[in-house]
Amino acid sequence: MSLAMRDTIGAEFQPHVRFDEPLARHTSWHVGGPADAFYTPQSADELARFLAALPRDCPVHWLGLGSNVLVRDGGLRGVVISLHLGLDRLERIGLTRVHADAGVPCARVARQCAKWLLGPAEFFAGIPGTVGGALAMNAGAWGGETWPHVVEVDVVDRHGTRRTRAAREYGYGYREVRAPAAGEWFVAVRFEFAPQPDASAETIKNLLLRRRETQPIGAWSCGSTFTNPPGDHAARLIDSAGLKGTRVGGAVVSTKHANFLINEGSATAADLERLIGHVQTEVERRHGVRLLTEVRIVGENA
Repeated sequence: MSLAMRDTIGAEFQPHVRFDEPLARHTSWHVGGPADAFYTPQSADELARFLAALPRDCPVHWLGLGSNVLVRDGGLRGVVISLHLGLDRLERIGLTRVHADAGVPCARVARQCAKWLLGPAEFFAGIPGTVGGALAMNAGAWGGETWPHVVEVDVVDRHGTRRTRAAREYGYGYREVRAPAAGEWFVAVRFEFAPQPDASAETIKNLLLRRRETQPIGAWSCGSTFTNPPGDHAARLIDSAGLKGTRVGGAVVSTKHANFLINEGSATAADLERLIGHVQTEVERRHGVRLLTEVRIVGENA
């Protein structure tokens, strides 16, 4: 990285910036080259000032828990902004309303709502990411989805301008969100739940136990790699194509759940991307269905 990159970051922000930061440290696949700059804002106000101060031609990327992204081995140019260590406020602000910053892990929302006897929020425990990522893709699990519970969101744009938008300004579907304006990112949300007297940590524990029985929890993966095509399941198509256990380098299709691609410890991002492409090609050849990735693939090749 050139010294010019350091010069683009003002002194106010440099205590919260790491340069040439390996993104393999921040992704659930444990792969990915370096970010020129890796920034962890401490507040939404600081984040807005940071964005306003950046040169307009400096690329900006957003990262939560790194569970829905494949960063290529050449890394990312510009600035990667990670919210989950700084924007982490979660509180009840009314009888049935909850405020959550974009950096709050979804599992924490599930646990806290159970304590507050609010729901249905158990499904958040099955989303291995942050609230910001869940908002960006309408993440869901166990039949529940994020956006049906959204009342309003706080966003920030590339110029550091902040605004609050009502949920009705957005359209959403399966793993899809249509925003009213381009170039805005989620900073916080207000959810609306309902009183749920039977909500409990035990319910969440049982759901997670069932998930552990069917998914390779603990392995290095991004969760589900592909979205489910209409009327079918990606895992079924991959399995019936005989692809469980298929390997490219250190990357392998899980034998426990075919929609999980695993880094067994030595995989590169290139291995995983080639395996993704191979699965797509074989499923399309055998079933006539082109699987679409749920995971985002970003960055430069080595």
